[in-house]
Amino acid sequence: MSEMKSTSFLESVDLCFNQAAEAMDLPKGLARQIRTCNAICEMKFGVELEGGYEIFTGWRATHSEHALPAKGGIRYAPFADQQEVEALAALMTYKCAIVNVPYAGSKGALKIDPKKYTLDELEHITRRFAQELDKRGFLGPGLNVPAPDMGTGQRMMSWIADEYQRLHPSDINARGCVTGKPVHFGGVAGRIEATGRGVQFGLQEFFRNPDDLILAKLDGSLEGKKIIVQGLGNVGFHAAKFLQQEDGAKIIAILERDGALLNEDGLDVEAVFAHKQEQGKVEGYPEAQFFEGGGELLEHPCDVLIPAAMEGVIHQENSPRIQAKVIAEAANGPVTYEADRILCEMGVFIIPDAYLNAGGVTVSYFEWLKNLSHVRFGRMDRRLAESQGQKIIEAIESGIGKKLDEDSKSKLLTGPDEINLVRSGLEDTMREAYGEIKEQFLGNEKITDRRMAAYALSIRKIAAIYESMEL
Repeated sequence: MSEMKSTSFLESVDLCFNQAAEAMDLPKGLARQIRTCNAICEMKFGVELEGGYEIFTGWRATHSEHALPAKGGIRYAPFADQQEVEALAALMTYKCAIVNVPYAGSKGALKIDPKKYTLDELEHITRRFAQELDKRGFLGPGLNVPAPDMGTGQRMMSWIADEYQRLHPSDINARGCVTGKPVHFGGVAGRIEATGRGVQFGLQEFFRNPDDLILAKLDGSLEGKKIIVQGLGNVGFHAAKFLQQEDGAKIIAILERDGALLNEDGLDVEAVFAHKQEQGKVEGYPEAQFFEGGGELLEHPCDVLIPAAMEGVIHQENSPRIQAKVIAEAANGPVTYEADRILCEMGVFIIPDAYLNAGGVTVSYFEWLKNLSHVRFGRMDRRLAESQGQKIIEAIESGIGKKLDEDSKSKLLTGPDEINLVRSGLEDTMREAYGEIKEQFLGNEKITDRRMAAYALSIRKIAAIYESMEL
């Protein structure tokens, strides 16, 4: 195989976009209009901390404004840079279109190692960042809506929302300026698990498609399938936990920063996670073989490999040695462009990030709707559903001439609550989007893999919006 030049994350996203666009019949210049990042702002601001002032650098990119608000996470990382922010913003634009979430794509980052600061310092820094975003037009429930990402979480989203409310005291929708908040502060049940849950639903849908299983040289269901998870953060933990506990999959290996664990009979995901939380590392977990470094386990034989951490972990060098039948991209950009081409030639079935990790933005959309409506999901119809269930029970008991058992009654009498409605909406979204991606192959021989099909789907939807607008 000829030597290929390594590409950056942003270049990889643009190359994937270009491949899909070239397979479509678009008006001249429209592909470039869709691909171009509309706005990127670098901001430097000082924060007074104990010991003096410190200058921080942050970015916020709005990739597209074909729909508003623009949506995307904010990450805190010492390696953050503008190019990464632009790539993630572009990916978010395509992701939202794929799963029918009416947002444009955005992304933000602050160049900071959050572990080096106290909680009070992080609050001060985050509130100052929110002020900078607000005065530059990169924050607001109808304009630009951040969410948690690497290095950020519920607490930081609460600080941003509270700061925005302070700056705009008359905006009744102020809490909708960010998503990923705690439930008691305007968040929605199921948001923490959302991306991992979406990975589970996406894999379930893959296993419902027999022709896709044939392409991947697999059969049956998720039960008993050997899965390797790289990254036991929020996404990797929830995906692995649900696949193990609810689908009967075997999580045979978990890769973390300090090394990796392997047990061919299956790891107890919750026990490994508890050990990691207590010890700060996976090393020392007793029910597995430990590999220092652990990168070689990406190449270990398995049915499904779930990279759920950083960009570019599967690259030109290690991709020829990958033995997984399916790569399920729970992280953003875990497979480089060069590796993607190699793996496709090898016949590895890749479920792309632009689809598979869209659970987070989907449930963020539900949270935003809750914030704008000011009504908890299920509040209007839960008791109605329960009373209808009671009537169904009475009709069944009358028809069969005996009482139903208590377990059956309980299931029929339980009305929908917020978490069940959120999960139902997410499952519907992932199932529908999977089918729409698959439809892109019909009548277009130029579309050759799922990633190209996912990009083609997003381009088609965004192009339709642009064509209906007066530009």
